[in-house]
Amino acid sequence: MSLTDELLRPLQASPAKPLITHYDDQLGSRVELSVATTVNWAAKTANWLTEEFDIEPGDAVAVQLPAHWQTVGVLLGAWWCGARVVTEGSGARVAFVGPDDPEPTGAAATAVVTLDPMGRGLDEPPGGGAFDYLTESRMAGDQYRPLFPIPGDTAALFDSTVDEILAEARGRASKLGLSADDRVLSTRDWSGPEGILDGLLVPLAAGAHLVHVSNADPAKLSARRDAERTTADLSA
Repeated sequence: MSLTDELLRPLQASPAKPLITHYDDQLGSRVELSVATTVNWAAKTANWLTEEFDIEPGDAVAVQLPAHWQTVGVLLGAWWCGARVVTEGSGARVAFVGPDDPEPTGAAATAVVTLDPMGRGLDEPPGGGAFDYLTESRMAGDQYRPLFPIPGDTAALFDSTVDEILAEARGRASKLGLSADDRVLSTRDWSGPEGILDGLLVPLAAGAHLVHVSNADPAKLSARRDAERTTADLSA
């Protein structure tokens, strides 16, 4: 079973429960995703990757994106179809990059993610044969069923397997005492495997509500904690 199945399946009994809240202090934005909305974005991404790029278990997908609510959909969608997430585009089947990132990525294909707070696609088609991720994936199916079984020994994050990543995330969540009742504040970057683990997978493994703050203004963090009633802190 894929990493995404393992993480999201226990949460789907409460589809309306808030799962991800993303602040960007530089833009002054706040976006909240429920369990159902998170699952929907992940399914659309997985369907798009499968249909557009024929992604199969073990294929490398580069995610060169900051911590962001759209990055959640990209990561969970990639894992759902069995992709091995890396952060370097060279040799990858597809690389997800932000709107201002330089090209080429070294991947066979490039998908541009706008990181727009309202989820809007690019104003104009990207150059160089790249894809507009938000516009194109939005047309993909809302439900996903893997074409192939995803064995637990499939690489999911660099060389770590689904089973290894899941065990590590659950172990770290247990060590921190996190549960589904927690609301976790984080400012951690997701640029590498440790950042993705601690900043995203640990809260998800616990079933906790993640409140992530990008471009965090230290003067506002106390107010964020109060407003969101956070119970745990993973701030960098």
